[in-house]
Amino acid sequence: MLLRASPVISPSYSSPLSSSPGVRSPPCSLVVTRNGTRSPLRVSAALAPEQKSLTGVVFEPFVEVQSQLMKVPPTSSQSLGRHNYSATCEAAINEQINIEYNTSYVYHALFAYFDRDNVALPGFAKFFKESSDEERMHAEKLMRYQNMRGGKVKLQSIVMPSVTEFDDEEKGDALCAMELTLALEKLVNEKLLQLHKVAEVEDDPQLSDFIEGEFLKPQVEDIKKVSEYVAQLRRVGKGHGVYHFDLGLQGKEA
Repeated sequence: MLLRASPVISPSYSSPLSSSPGVRSPPCSLVVTRNGTRSPLRVSAALAPEQKSLTGVVFEPFVEVQSQLMKVPPTSSQSLGRHNYSATCEAAINEQINIEYNTSYVYHALFAYFDRDNVALPGFAKFFKESSDEERMHAEKLMRYQNMRGGKVKLQSIVMPSVTEFDDEEKGDALCAMELTLALEKLVNEKLLQLHKVAEVEDDPQLSDFIEGEFLKPQVEDIKKVSEYVAQLRRVGKGHGVYHFDLGLQGKEA
């Protein structure tokens, strides 16, 4: 007596999730054997209507974007890129721009003083010219950041330096100017820390990251460098020692 074999089905892939109710299993390929002929059959499990993803969290961009779409200005008279940037942070950035420009202005006055023919300390003139340029670059960096965040740069008045003669009978002009520089660098550091505090209060992590990454570390490095200059100038005193110190600022050997 001959027996007719039933079709044989052998799965080539199985998923551990296939037994879980309401979960879509990956499609699996089944091989069906009929009368000695093997033919593939593709099968996939159905998805329960209440289940949308394995994690339970579904990102629906065209639904969620509606709240942001409503905030896009209808005209270009306002910033199109502004996002989570408070008016307080915008004003604080403008204040810091003014601080950097005023500091640059003082250093420019010091450059002009040491470049005089009757002072003739070109190393100090070079140092203060570079310091002035650095502070101006800081101001421009803040201006670019203001524009990037969608704020408006509002330049304020620059105060005329109240001192144009930096000679001191007791300390000499070199030490007097360098002590002033140290005080200014510490003042700028205080202002940067205040700006960072504003970013924290306004819950603006991007502004905090910008201040930390671009300003705080270089500022304390400048304070360290100028502190060493003050200590060295106090050691060498006035006169010939200042001349040799100036050669060092020029990059020349004494």
